[in-house]
Amino acid sequence: MVSRCVAEGWKASARGWWREHQRFLYQPESWTPMLPDVTIPVSLAVLLEGFRPCFTAPSFRTFRALVVGMLATGGRRTVCGMLVGAGLSTLWPHDRAHRFFARAVWSPEKVGLALARLVVDRLVPAGPLHVVVDDTLFHRAGKKVWAVGWFHDGSAKGPDQVGFGNNWVIVGLVVPAPLLGRPVCLPVLARLVRKDTVSASRLWLAARAVEQLAGAFPARRVHVVADAAYAGDELRGLPASVTWTTRLRRDAALFAPAPPRTGRRGRPRLKGDRLPSLAQLAAAATFRPTAVTRYGRAGTVHTAVIRCLWYGVFGPRPVTVVLVRDTDRPGTYDLALVTTDTLTRPAELVARYAARWSIEVAIADAKQIFGVGQARNRLTAAVERTVPFGLTCQTLAFAWYLTTGHHHGDAADHRARTPWYTTKTRPCTADLAVKLRRVLITTQYQPTRPANPTDAEIHTLRLAWATTDSALAA
Repeated sequence: MVSRCVAEGWKASARGWWREHQRFLYQPESWTPMLPDVTIPVSLAVLLEGFRPCFTAPSFRTFRALVVGMLATGGRRTVCGMLVGAGLSTLWPHDRAHRFFARAVWSPEKVGLALARLVVDRLVPAGPLHVVVDDTLFHRAGKKVWAVGWFHDGSAKGPDQVGFGNNWVIVGLVVPAPLLGRPVCLPVLARLVRKDTVSASRLWLAARAVEQLAGAFPARRVHVVADAAYAGDELRGLPASVTWTTRLRRDAALFAPAPPRTGRRGRPRLKGDRLPSLAQLAAAATFRPTAVTRYGRAGTVHTAVIRCLWYGVFGPRPVTVVLVRDTDRPGTYDLALVTTDTLTRPAELVARYAARWSIEVAIADAKQIFGVGQARNRLTAAVERTVPFGLTCQTLAFAWYLTTGHHHGDAADHRARTPWYTTKTRPCTADLAVKLRRVLITTQYQPTRPANPTDAEIHTLRLAWATTDSALAA
């Protein structure tokens, strides 16, 4: 009897402890003093306010804290590493952060569209939207990781170039960044490739993501650029406001435009006669010198334009083929582009395709500087959320720097700390990441031995602490 009473008492105590633990973990907003928030500079908090409709109130608090932790930590960007970076590792149970990715109610697609609106409103207020698409592999280990498998990995050693992990299709907005001296790709949407499903097609995922992006901005033209892997009949159903530019395959079957109707009975022809091979077209085409700006450099190339149909990919939609060669060598070409944008000049199309390289830079920055993909989650929802969350943090860092965080002395400060970079005149991605980390740390901690601040330090403090009427109203 005594042992039974002891056992019952122990169970009651355990149940009570678990209820209190859950109550502490998932407390309502009225319990805010029991679970303190991370201190966020106003310059970043204003950007984060646009994501409030995507979350419940408790999840939004967790989202803000984990964003700060992801951007402020100097170690690995695991889930627990985010808590450490936010300074909440001793205040919040790590279950709260893990639950945010694994079981909380929020959608990466809605967060991505909110991020796209933020980027467009602040960095591309007018004109068409330039979008780039590519995919990359985030290496993972373990058979129990959701959607893991063997995929192409361009950075892998060996002739096969394959790697084991999660493959992601990434859609980014290309924005002009005169402060950095180059166009910048800001990732906004990411889709996980899952084998044995319709999501196994990277082209299908890219087309659906672009459709969502175009639906969020119905009044804007959307110019999409991708490499040769993103061409197929999935592109036939794209909205009329979307144009697609890609590299033309050498074995592409091109056709002349549909001939006029003859007035006879029967269905009219949807395409004309098949054109010669690409090499034969290049040999017979007339190339003209064209001034272009690519990769930050102005130069002259030779281009030839062919109006035709790529019926196997775009159906009856007219396309423009632009043949490009860097030197005047008759009968040859170095690059063949195909686009549904039939109104843009060849020089702009060549420059637009060259800007596609910005997504390669963005993916490298995501892995090497921002630590995207370092979180080791295995559950379905967690795997599908951690990479989009990391890319969101990366885009927020760029948006913060380009709108608020830049200072004219940032490059000089870097040269002062690393004098061997004598030719450095503009800040790079690492500089803006370090700048934001300094601001986040300055917001949380105050110096104990004050001294005369420098101009750069005053600017950092202003970003961390200054509040304006507009910021408070937001």
